[in-house]
Amino acid sequence: MVQRIMLNETSYHGSGAIAEIPNEIAARGFKKAFVASDPDLVKFGITAKVTDLLDAAQVPYEVYSDIKPNPTIENVQHGVEAFKASGADCIVAIGGGSSMDTSKAIGIIIANPEFEDVRSLEGVAPTKNPCTPIIAVPTTAGTAAEVTINYVITDVERKRKFVCVDPHDMPVVAVVDPDMMATMPVGLTAATGMDALTHAIEGYTTKAAWAMTDMFHLEAIRLIAQNLRDAVAEAKSGEPGSGREGMALAEYIAGMGFSNVGLGIAHSMAHTLGAVYDTPHGVACAMALPIVMEYNASETGEKYREIARAMGVAGVDDMSQDEYRAAAVAAVAKLGQDVGIPTKVDGLKEEDLDFLSESAHADACAPGNPRDASVEDIKNLFRKLM
Repeated sequence: MVQRIMLNETSYHGSGAIAEIPNEIAARGFKKAFVASDPDLVKFGITAKVTDLLDAAQVPYEVYSDIKPNPTIENVQHGVEAFKASGADCIVAIGGGSSMDTSKAIGIIIANPEFEDVRSLEGVAPTKNPCTPIIAVPTTAGTAAEVTINYVITDVERKRKFVCVDPHDMPVVAVVDPDMMATMPVGLTAATGMDALTHAIEGYTTKAAWAMTDMFHLEAIRLIAQNLRDAVAEAKSGEPGSGREGMALAEYIAGMGFSNVGLGIAHSMAHTLGAVYDTPHGVACAMALPIVMEYNASETGEKYREIARAMGVAGVDDMSQDEYRAAAVAAVAKLGQDVGIPTKVDGLKEEDLDFLSESAHADACAPGNPRDASVEDIKNLFRKLM
């Protein structure tokens, strides 16, 4: 079988990496940057860490901050018009998944205007042209959108999120600078970290997983188990430390894997919860992950032993299959509890379960799940979150 791996042309890692952004812009011959960043990052001076560098290098730019936490179709369409009016020839996306997802959709439509309705981008869209070049600068350690070929858009009218999978949307440059993540609040640090863990575990167990992506995912699981609690503690204290640096690396490595092999129904459920209840994506993933792991266990061979090992569970080689599978699930659930993730969805109602389950079953992530799940199966999983 032929396997494909797609990654950024260039990526930078480590404290101070953002200093390379003006150099990349100059080296690639770009004339003006469209700086896409959410309003809070602009307000609190995070975006300015990059724009100050552009000013010093005399790189023209325009800031676009009309970005919502869960970017909508209308949000994207407004961004397309703003980009056209700006005269820019590249995008510098600064923020979490929302900024980067919005930027990907804008860049794809600018290069492929026949998809300006946005909805037609769902799934694997037959775009012909690479998107407007993107330099992606994450400010959270979770989504890995800077190294994936995926983005998620919310359809407000239909109360659903849809996943777009497109090799043409890959940012040309990723700049993973832990200093840009230093102001993440405690809740966001925990939620995005658990999102990264969900990426790693679902990517490791998905039907398309193979040796190279397994390598990425196991290392990501190990790094998250070692660093997420410390990153949350650092967010509480306001003191710098190695936890945040470890998480910055872990989320990127997880993205290197799952972008190329897909995810599973924990993400399908999370997308649906986000669309209906506005549940933060990382929180929804963290709540769904242990119950989905239990559901999938019978179809994962010996992989849960390696997950348990990467999570730091001792003595896994002396455990039976049932024991190490239970240990892996327990370790994941314990990490979520330790960093303050709830176990139930506020407002989740029985009368919503049909819509939620059907939407999750139709989600683009569902086919990759290691165990085929019916609508009724997914409904029963949702019930465990009530």
